[in-house]
Amino acid sequence: MVDYDLGKRILALRERVVADFNAGDWEEVGLLTGYSDLISKHPRLLRSLSWGDEDYAGNALTIIKRIAELDENAFAIFEKHVAEKYPEESQFISAKPSERKITFAPSVFQVPENTAIESDLVAVMMPFNAAFNTVHEGIRRACSAAGYRCLRVDDIWEESTVIQDIFNLIFRAHVVVVDFTGKNPNVMYETGIAHTLGKHVVPISQSLDDVPFDMAHHRILKYLPNGEGIEVMVDKLSEKLRQVSI
Repeated sequence: MVDYDLGKRILALRERVVADFNAGDWEEVGLLTGYSDLISKHPRLLRSLSWGDEDYAGNALTIIKRIAELDENAFAIFEKHVAEKYPEESQFISAKPSERKITFAPSVFQVPENTAIESDLVAVMMPFNAAFNTVHEGIRRACSAAGYRCLRVDDIWEESTVIQDIFNLIFRAHVVVVDFTGKNPNVMYETGIAHTLGKHVVPISQSLDDVPFDMAHHRILKYLPNGEGIEVMVDKLSEKLRQVSI
């Protein structure tokens, strides 16, 4: 059973691991903790790390949480090893697991005063068009089924400019769902913000031709804009969101 304090330690360790770890680091952790089999036999952990897949953070969390549940002493060894090998000298934001750390201050946006990430929040970036109402509702249902709450920028009005509200929403969110249908330029811009802030970005689209070339190597959830297609999208999206649940 994971209590609140242990849960916070697990989440903190997950953030360090996602930011810094490579396959060799996982091998070292297995050796030090005695859980090499748990790590090597996970069907997605090392593969998702190698390919930079969006579900890597969720896979890493699964392993870290399991070690903590099985043996808190082994978990403490895990924490100590990470702290010694990757001392936390500064805060950083990274778009994907990397050995390189960056720190930056945006000039176009203001960083929110409350910098806490809301672990149950999904931000939705999609065209504002009545034709997408059923899609938006489907995304809401998928989020709810996976244990998340869902917000789009029209659900909030906190700042004097829309773009600042968008930045704040992406900054606070744990996951960002983006719908590339129609090649909407705002969605493209917002996706770039989400990637730069290191968010779990889940791309969906009615047509793979609408997906930017730079995103084509990612797994895209393709859906049909009819009743049956939306229901399939809801099921697949909720499954994907569970993979990145923390």
